[in-house]
Amino acid sequence: MPADPDQDFVVRWDGPADPVELLQREWLVTNGLGGYASASLSGAATRKYHGLFVPNLSSPKGRHVLISRCDELLVVGDQQFLLGGVEFANGELVGDAHRWLREFRFDRGIACWVYALGGVVLQKSIVMPHLQNTVCVRYELLQGKAAMLRIRPFVSFRRHDEVPSHEPQGLFTLSVQQGRHEVRVADNPMTLRMAIQPGPTVFTTQEQHDVEFIYRIDRDRGDVALDSAYSPGWFSAPLEAQQSACFIASSHPWEQLDFDASAVFEAERRRLDDLLRLSKVPESDRFAQRLVMASDQFVVLPGSRLEETVMAQAKGGELRSIYAGYHWFGDWGRDTMISLEGLTLCTGRYREAGAILRTFANYVKDGLLPNLFPEGERVALYHTVDATLWFFHAIARYVAVTGDQSIVRQLFPVLASIVEHHVRGTHFGIHMDPDDGLISAAAEGYQLTWMDAKVNGWVVTPRRGKPVEIQALWYNALRLMEKWASDLGHDGSSYAAVATQAHQAFNRKFWNDGSLLDVIEGPEGDDPALRPNQIFAVSLQHPVLVAHRWAAVVDSVQQHLLTPFGLRTLNREHSDYKSRYFGDLLARDAAYHQGTVWPWLIGHFIDAHLRVHVDHVAARTFLQKFPAHLTEAGIGSISEIFDAEPPHLPGGCIAQAWSVGEVLRAWLRTRHEASPSYMVDR
Repeated sequence: MPADPDQDFVVRWDGPADPVELLQREWLVTNGLGGYASASLSGAATRKYHGLFVPNLSSPKGRHVLISRCDELLVVGDQQFLLGGVEFANGELVGDAHRWLREFRFDRGIACWVYALGGVVLQKSIVMPHLQNTVCVRYELLQGKAAMLRIRPFVSFRRHDEVPSHEPQGLFTLSVQQGRHEVRVADNPMTLRMAIQPGPTVFTTQEQHDVEFIYRIDRDRGDVALDSAYSPGWFSAPLEAQQSACFIASSHPWEQLDFDASAVFEAERRRLDDLLRLSKVPESDRFAQRLVMASDQFVVLPGSRLEETVMAQAKGGELRSIYAGYHWFGDWGRDTMISLEGLTLCTGRYREAGAILRTFANYVKDGLLPNLFPEGERVALYHTVDATLWFFHAIARYVAVTGDQSIVRQLFPVLASIVEHHVRGTHFGIHMDPDDGLISAAAEGYQLTWMDAKVNGWVVTPRRGKPVEIQALWYNALRLMEKWASDLGHDGSSYAAVATQAHQAFNRKFWNDGSLLDVIEGPEGDDPALRPNQIFAVSLQHPVLVAHRWAAVVDSVQQHLLTPFGLRTLNREHSDYKSRYFGDLLARDAAYHQGTVWPWLIGHFIDAHLRVHVDHVAARTFLQKFPAHLTEAGIGSISEIFDAEPPHLPGGCIAQAWSVGEVLRAWLRTRHEASPSYMVDR
């Protein structure tokens, strides 16, 4: 259903909603630490990652589903209405929320439901206080005199990426003292604290084990989909007109929970209002404002690595990162550097942009930027060839937008070391070929580029050899280093010499009669597959492709790969082309980069298109389907991927950093006629 243009995001129903429709749409609230609350609009969990309270903990490390869900029973006179819900393996769907739901909206980052039932109108709102592992759920009677609310929490205490089990897990214990309720489980250091405001709190002990409930999305994906959860009983709270009751759950000590829960909601609204003002996006541009708010969910202080804040502060900085996508991605180097401009520079969050760049600089090792930090781990993995080169691009964009030259001076030794390691050679076969100045990368069993699907040891798109976008990024980095060296009074001639060599070799070896080869000099020779990676040879600040060939590449990509939601990853005529992303893990990964559409690619396609055609009106049409998508999957955000063929169903993560960042950047760019400074041609 369409969004209300006068609200942040509103979806309305005039009567009973389709329960399947509510199960297909998801909501997400985050806390700036990587933790979240999320489920389907009906309240039922449809993924193992769903939960009302999923904090990102420093001990034990990682995101954990502490509260799987809360079932709410509203008692109005002699009528009872169950608003929570769950779906069991036998097909039974418990809960009647779809009958009474009349409105769902995001109100400045707060998820809100409005139910009309039994002669009353009830509003439920969920917020996670910023930088706290706490969730607050507020219940208000908007119409009606009185009702009684029962809130039954179901706890799980498993890490959110662990395989669920349909058998009861562990021995849970509940302790109560002065209205403070704590749940623990044997041999587990986590403690869940719960309370109701205002007091006094009434809790009824009545244990309930739910077993063999099902996550329908996981089931359809061929994953383990049966789970169990435990409830010790329920809280009771009287509701009266114009008054509210708040359920609070947290992993923090009680002394940190001595706050007015209702005030937290207004604080979150003010925080989002401040971010909108900082972005300077006009109120008339509702789509851009919604993406600014969506962007906030990805900019994080990683909650599982809070001890590293001390190291960052000791160096005069702060720890910041970007989470690549919800629900299962953490901070990835490649995704961070690609999405940094859209998420932080386009939104005015310059301080955080600088902190992110400095944070990742601390993790450069042997000339490589981390590929990712695994869930619950502090030690990074480095198996990537492109994340490191995107680092140069992100720094250049930061300097161009903020004018902060100090970061180049501060990070130049790190950047120079990166180039040296690439010239000499580093891990995973990443090295510069001295004969042509191009970068080669190959390591058996590893997927080193962004096309990184791997399942059961099978690397779907290994792209070993010299991938086209790696050369574009390498050349761009060398030209940037040439200028930065000169600005700092260093000799940049060595960077210029290698750049010239690489430029000449690239244009001699990659041209393929109207398009570019995807990989050259691999184990099986050159790969002529028509893929979107070639667009970066035109889109980056310093294009490695000679200017008279730009139009042919852009037009070829537009003709064969462009869709309303981004670029296909492979042209239809290729024998490996997959039109849909569905099925079990093997089937999905086989399609992940073999046709599946990626929205983030639209940003660089538009950069390249404007470089050739200089038509902002035409460029804006490439984005016209995205506003309506904000109601389709993850409400208010942009999905990770889409099917390659109509109707281009969304898939993957419901909220993806580089999807949001690049669509926002491209949207703002096509609003103006002037090209940004980095698009000046060499």
